[in-house]
Amino acid sequence: TISGYNNAKLPNPFLFNDGTPVQSAADWECRRKQISALIQGYEAGTLPPKPSSVTATFSKSGTTGTLTVTVNNGGSSVSWTNSITYPSGNAPAGGWPLLIAYEGGSIPVPSGIAKLNYPCSTIAQQTNTGSRGKGLFYNIYGSNHSASAMTAWVWGVSRVIDALETTSAAQINTSKLAVTGCSRNGKGALMAGAFETRIALTIPQESGSGGDACWRLSKYEESQGSQVQTATQIITENVWFSSNFGNYVNNLNQLPYDHHLLIAMVAPRGIIAYENTDYVWLSPLSNWGCASGARPVFQALGIQNNFGFQQVGGHGHCSWPSSLTPTLDAFFNKFLLGQNVNTAYFSTNNQFNGRTWTAANWIDYTTPNLS
Repeated sequence: TISGYNNAKLPNPFLFNDGTPVQSAADWECRRKQISALIQGYEAGTLPPKPSSVTATFSKSGTTGTLTVTVNNGGSSVSWTNSITYPSGNAPAGGWPLLIAYEGGSIPVPSGIAKLNYPCSTIAQQTNTGSRGKGLFYNIYGSNHSASAMTAWVWGVSRVIDALETTSAAQINTSKLAVTGCSRNGKGALMAGAFETRIALTIPQESGSGGDACWRLSKYEESQGSQVQTATQIITENVWFSSNFGNYVNNLNQLPYDHHLLIAMVAPRGIIAYENTDYVWLSPLSNWGCASGARPVFQALGIQNNFGFQQVGGHGHCSWPSSLTPTLDAFFNKFLLGQNVNTAYFSTNNQFNGRTWTAANWIDYTTPNLS
């Protein structure tokens, strides 16, 4: 944490904590690690390193595989099972690309890509505020561990990847991994993509506040009369954030980051985020403003089109409109299937419940050339 920090606008991605500028791609990697530490310190809790032992067993019947992951650490042991749905036919030479889908996900998966159903709620429960400290993660690290449920889920995703790296029978190409989830699980998928650098493509769907929305912007939307989810509300609903976050939700200007920096942590890897303006609760202005605040990082690194954002309405929450499939397929094709395709998809329908996004009110940093 940073003592005495106060900033009503979106914090500058291109300044280190001590105020020195980020001037190169190597600097960005250092700044990214600094942002990781800030997010853990204020809202996420500590993400533990790889435990002492991660092993796996694997079996397959037809196009369905079963990967059981066992983790041992400090004398404690837990195991869980993940199902994998495979494409038909023979695996490519390097193994199948894989989509890790929180609780199965809600997006269509192109042919040629396997899907792992990740049981995040087994790793850390998310029933209500009484879920804190419950789940397999806390059986290993103790019920008082600072990690939020979402941080525990990141840990679990990393252990799945550890297991796949040593389980050749699973025939998964661990250099071609994506992660997705919708709503609360979309928040979790964004966290996983931000913190786990072995993930090549991150696809949060309708993650709203606590996901690809910014805390400051959601609070602004609320002040303008929109009924959106804010930081003060979200900590009363569930355990997605650490108990420490409650010390800051009433003074968001003290946060030396916001979720535009969580999104930016994915850079230089790929991400496409989807939002739904039919649901004001998701903070539509905040979604767009937060994406707009993160995009300069991708632009600075010379990879603007590694970050896609699509914000439309006309469908149910976590339903998938077929009109978006070409944008999704483009990102799968580029980051998991190795195709040279256009991924310049960054747009909104500008339906912000009558509110207006004015970038200059929130973004006062310019974009350097880091490439």
